[in-house]
Amino acid sequence: MPALTVGFDLDMTLVDSRPGIAATFEALTARTGVPVDADLAVSRLGPPLRTELAYWFPPGEVESAVRAYRELYPAYAITPTVPLPGAREAIDAIRARGGRVLVVTAKMGRLARLHLDHLGLTVDKLAGDLFAEQKATALREHDATHYVGDHVADMVAAGAAGVPGIGVATGPCSPDELRAAGAEVVLNDLTQFPAALDDMIQLALEQ
Repeated sequence: MPALTVGFDLDMTLVDSRPGIAATFEALTARTGVPVDADLAVSRLGPPLRTELAYWFPPGEVESAVRAYRELYPAYAITPTVPLPGAREAIDAIRARGGRVLVVTAKMGRLARLHLDHLGLTVDKLAGDLFAEQKATALREHDATHYVGDHVADMVAAGAAGVPGIGVATGPCSPDELRAAGAEVVLNDLTQFPAALDDMIQLALEQ
C-alpha cells in the first residue's frame, strides 16, 4: 500500500464557507441586478459554480456571472470562512502517522488557496476546478489512499479513483445518501476522524 495520503474536499468538509459565499452572491446581485437567493445557494454547495449560477442567470450570461463572482470572491468570501470542527485535528492526525494531505475541490485552485492560507491549514497538494469523477484524476495522480467529502459526488470520486470514500455529514447530503453513493465510512463530522483513522487505514489495505 502507498504511504497514507488523504484527500479532502474543501467546502463543508474542511471549512464552513457558507457565510462568505452568501456574501459573495449578495455582492454579485448588487453588481448585476440579477437576484440570487444566497441562502438557498449555500444550502447546496458542492457542484461547480456554473451549475448554481445557471439557476439564476440566462444561459448567455452564465460565463460573465462566473467571472464577476470570482472577481468578488476574495473580498467577500475569505474572512468570514472558518474551519469546520475537527478540521485541524484531522490534518494533525494524518501528519502524526507520517501521512500527506491533499485538497481536491470544485473551487478554483487559487481561491481555495486563499482559504487555506488565511486559516493556516497546511496541505501538501491542492487541485481545484474538479467535480465528481474529475476529482479521481487528481486523487490517482497524487497516490491518494482515501478521499473525504460531504457530497455524494465526492463518494463517486473516491469510487472512480479506487480508494475508500469517507463521508462527513456536515454538508447538504445525509448519512444515508453518502452511504448509498458508496461511502465506506460516514462520520458526523471531522471531530470523529482521528479516532477512526487507524480503522480507515486498515480499510484501505483491504481494497
